[in-house]
Amino acid sequence: MSKNVRVRFAPSPTGPLHIGGVRTALFNYLFAKKHNGTFVLRIEDTDQNRYVEGAEQYIIDALNWCNIPFDEGPNKNEKFGPYRQSERKDLYKDYAEQLIASGNAYYAFDTAESLDAHRKDHEANGKTFIYNWHNRLKLSNSLSLSQEEVKAKLDNGDDYVIRFKSPQDQTLHLKDIIRGDIKIDTNILDDKVLFKSDGMPTYHLANIVDDHLMEISHVIRGEEWLPSLALHMQLYTAFGWDAPEFAHLPLILKPTGKGKLSKRDGDKLGFPVFPLEYTSPNGDVSKGYKEEGYFADAVINFLSFLGWNPGTEQEIFSLEELIAAFDLSRVNKAGARFDPDKTKWFNHHYMQEQNNDELAEAFKNNHDELKDIDVNYIAMVVNLVKERATFVNDFWDLSSFFFVAPESFDEKASKKAFKDETKELMTTLVSIISNIEEFEVETLQKEIKGWITGNEIGFGKVMMPLRLALVGALQGPDVFDIIYMIGKAETIKRIEKVISVL
Repeated sequence: MSKNVRVRFAPSPTGPLHIGGVRTALFNYLFAKKHNGTFVLRIEDTDQNRYVEGAEQYIIDALNWCNIPFDEGPNKNEKFGPYRQSERKDLYKDYAEQLIASGNAYYAFDTAESLDAHRKDHEANGKTFIYNWHNRLKLSNSLSLSQEEVKAKLDNGDDYVIRFKSPQDQTLHLKDIIRGDIKIDTNILDDKVLFKSDGMPTYHLANIVDDHLMEISHVIRGEEWLPSLALHMQLYTAFGWDAPEFAHLPLILKPTGKGKLSKRDGDKLGFPVFPLEYTSPNGDVSKGYKEEGYFADAVINFLSFLGWNPGTEQEIFSLEELIAAFDLSRVNKAGARFDPDKTKWFNHHYMQEQNNDELAEAFKNNHDELKDIDVNYIAMVVNLVKERATFVNDFWDLSSFFFVAPESFDEKASKKAFKDETKELMTTLVSIISNIEEFEVETLQKEIKGWITGNEIGFGKVMMPLRLALVGALQGPDVFDIIYMIGKAETIKRIEKVISVL
């Protein structure tokens, strides 16, 4: 690209970062890294009424856990700082007044009560009230009042907002990288508030000013901001600034495919919608992908497919591969359905690639039953069972018999495995195992299988009751691996328990 790529992720610190926000951050990050650009974090906290203590740090922690850290932002490489809009508020009024001076904006003194009365009057006549060219001269603003009246109100300290003056009878031709060419009739646009009576800018003004001053080259944001594109492009024109390129990402939809994914969907169906666990100011705890046992690489991989398609059959991508493959031209317009089962599929894949020693440490830390067991032994167990695991929390159910003998035998399996000849076969098996000196998997296999085939015994007649003795159910990894792991004495002890109940 001809100009330096600079993108920004600009969340509001009003609570935890939803995975939709993480997806937006990810696509910005991938685009920046693909083009050797800069990924900026800007905190858009102009709405102080909704500000939540700790939310900014949560956003930073979430990006870091996902391995998509920002290059510039609060307290980091502050080339264009400050990066919190609340710390930039002195900038915005000057820009709002520039627009008034150029005739692109005006003071509006309407009270909330008078605007509400106008809305109700329009509704009573079957109309929709829009504050724009239709009626702005009938309202209380610097376009309808004399200069003397306006000056008096300002000198008197009357409350006011600054509104953008939307043009009449024009067609805007807008361009979006994902959605193509868009036409907008300016007659349907309202005169949006740019500056509020509390001395703070609205999102629209602060967003445009900051993107310009921070030299943002591409604005990659959610579809919900598409209706704002017309105003934002008009603001760039009004200021005489070059606009960045825009790309509006598709919504992430509920698992049903109908409607935008929400926290309520996660609560209802039992999956997280936040990257990290979050405790709200009132004490409510929301699940996080990290705490639920998902790997950051898996989260990034499945989020990348929510709205983007590489154009190949490949589904597993490292972060480096995503950077190389990512292209905004392959982002879909249509919403992307969130599939909880697919997220688990990704996590299962990444489970297989994890280091056994690290998984063993995590497994040990989660279970008091393992506190006195050598972590090297636990790692060997993990290696045998992780193929069937999706989360570290699955390990105990898959492997408890490696650490404690089963207390009972599955009733249905027992009826299938225990026959008239089982007691005699298990007694002989104890004798065979007792006499094996080289207690290795290969030797165990050779001796036990040799006895079965040599005596023309059906394998199921021996292997099913043997597995029940070792595991308590007809499941688990290879029987000979289990025997080797728990050792000769424990193996014999468990088989003898079966013999005692037959």
